[in-house]
Amino acid sequence: MRAWRALRRAAASSSSSSSSSSSSSSSSFPADGKPRRRAWETSLSPLERLRRLLPPEEAAAVARCAAAAVPPPQAPPEEKEEEVAAAAASCQARVEAACPRSGPFRAGELALAVLRRKHNTTLKLLCRLAAEAVLSSPGGVLPHRDIIGQLPGQVLLASGGARLLLRRPSLDEYVLLMPRGPTIAYPKDISAMLMMMDIHPGDTVLESGSGSGAMSLFLSRAVGPKGRVLSYEIRDDHHSLAKKNYRHWRSAWEIGHMDEWPDNVEFILKDISTAAADMKSVTLDAVVLDMLNPQCALPVVHPSLKQGGVCAVYLANITQVIELLDRIRSCKLPFLCERIIEVTHRSWSVLPAKLKHYKSSQMVETQENIEELPQNEYEEIHIQDQAVLKESKYNESLSDAGETNHSVPYIARPSHCQEAHSGDSTPLFQRTYRQLRSCTLITWQPL
Repeated sequence: MRAWRALRRAAASSSSSSSSSSSSSSSSFPADGKPRRRAWETSLSPLERLRRLLPPEEAAAVARCAAAAVPPPQAPPEEKEEEVAAAAASCQARVEAACPRSGPFRAGELALAVLRRKHNTTLKLLCRLAAEAVLSSPGGVLPHRDIIGQLPGQVLLASGGARLLLRRPSLDEYVLLMPRGPTIAYPKDISAMLMMMDIHPGDTVLESGSGSGAMSLFLSRAVGPKGRVLSYEIRDDHHSLAKKNYRHWRSAWEIGHMDEWPDNVEFILKDISTAAADMKSVTLDAVVLDMLNPQCALPVVHPSLKQGGVCAVYLANITQVIELLDRIRSCKLPFLCERIIEVTHRSWSVLPAKLKHYKSSQMVETQENIEELPQNEYEEIHIQDQAVLKESKYNESLSDAGETNHSVPYIARPSHCQEAHSGDSTPLFQRTYRQLRSCTLITWQPL
């Protein structure tokens, strides 16, 4: 205790002496010309005090932990803005990759305008967007510059007041509306043929009869970028038209979508019956024949068709099917007929039924009774009329309640105008054999 008191007295005397000396020299600088540092500038931090009390090894560990706990220096505001912009750009790229059709219309791509008409029918118009062009329709004209920059799915007004729904066309809509020379294979039949041939991405498929390019487009999408389609055509005009339609679809697809349509179709202007030398270096996964005499092509393509491959023949009528079967039997070609099918397509109309309210019939009946009965019974008629009006209001309230509860009856029946898949509409009762016979499909399996 005495020692502690002695230390306190020594510390007090030293502090008083230091304060007196500092006051005497406060008005002057030291000999070196530098001002003295204040006490708070030379004081140690609590961590530094603790580190001086520890052994050297533990002090070094504490220093490392303190350095790791110190936050990194903050980036300048400009660098932060650049990082935020880069993150937003990458996020936008991911969104566009996930939704390739989310962008607005651009000049050069295809747009489909849908116009509602009478009897629950629609009119579809296909156009390639250009800044100076206009879209003509029965409801007026619509400049292309009003479409460019708009998102698909919006409704725009034409000059005549017609409402046009604008969107990007699907592949089957483009096939039905594109320029055509010969009769095309229609999407409903092409879908069935692709299902029967079981085409996978990466397959090599031979098509005989390019026509207008409808089948070539669907085959191109089915085999994918790693696949290959060989399309033979004997007529020069059909060959040029198929290439043109295929090129137009690819260019419009690249403008309106993030991914690229595969360039995997090779159009060949040559008779398939004279292409035996070309077939020797090719292994085919499937064959599609859309030609007048497919029996002439079977001997040429069957050596290149792999074992278990499928050949689909698209014929116009049943007499051609009989001729093909007879040729295979007489020439003993190594093919097995699996099935012969016809694909039908029927549109339906489903609309809410129009209810005839009880009020109108009762009111008419009451008015007729008033005109026929004599004048002396006017009071009795008036009482009956009031009762009928009350009953009519009750029935009307029940009808309105049914409509709000979605209990309105519906009528479903085949549409009066059926799509003939030839660009026009044909009434149901005028369907001809020509429209039905164009759906015959045949598949063959090599033995």
